[in-house]
Amino acid sequence: MGEIIACANQKGGVGKTTTVVNLASYLARSGCRVLIVDLDPQGNATSGVGLTGREVDRSIYPVLVGNGNAQDLITAAGLEGLSIIPSSRDLAGAEVELVPIASRERRLSRALASVHADFDYILLDCPPSLGLLTVNALTAADSVLIPIQCEYYALEGLGQLLSTIDLVRDHLNPALSVKGVVLTMFDARTTLASDVSAEVRRHLGDQVFQTQIPRSVRLAEAPSYGRPISEYSPASRGALAYAALAHEVLARDRGLPVPGPGAETTPTPAWATRA
Repeated sequence: MGEIIACANQKGGVGKTTTVVNLASYLARSGCRVLIVDLDPQGNATSGVGLTGREVDRSIYPVLVGNGNAQDLITAAGLEGLSIIPSSRDLAGAEVELVPIASRERRLSRALASVHADFDYILLDCPPSLGLLTVNALTAADSVLIPIQCEYYALEGLGQLLSTIDLVRDHLNPALSVKGVVLTMFDARTTLASDVSAEVRRHLGDQVFQTQIPRSVRLAEAPSYGRPISEYSPASRGALAYAALAHEVLARDRGLPVPGPGAETTPTPAWATRA
């Protein structure tokens, strides 16, 4: 079975969706079968892979609050090996509708059981909150990927998220682990970004990925074209960074040496490609 990874941080604007879409695209380009599950009512991961109109009406919503089948909702995401279960506006009411449902925290876990074996990685794009949708993601996940913005308030709220992860471990999902922390929006021109990076690494050590995602105009532009950065601007610094992050994830998972600091410029290694 593949790994289910929840990308979570209750602080908005830290690069959760950007990380999910672009990490997923590079894992797919490396030969993995990847599924994105868009749990954010804003649907940015859905539009980020170019889905609009009719496809968006097929969302994760009926699986969470009704008897929908996750297999029926899987939609091709425009790149070989990459699929998505979209979000829609209906998902905005799911937090309230889940409250009276029995075992409400396990709805997503049960839904994904039918498709778990079909993918190498399932990436859950969580909303910027610690509500029932995020709790469902943490209960369904094998691990949590935490993006942290390289700015002054980077560590604000991290303790609360880690406490929530501990609570989910204690009561719902004992096997849940922290996949790692990704430093995003890194601006090498500023002392602040370097200081934040050093502080996060001092507190969290090896849990922090070596790859740092730079602040990038191309990364900001790509969603408006409905394309991952790998397809929109593959030679940009943002693209190289997410390629390196995917390589680092695969290296860790396969017990291979991981790239060193500054890995956003690391070229694609031969082992990460399929003949």
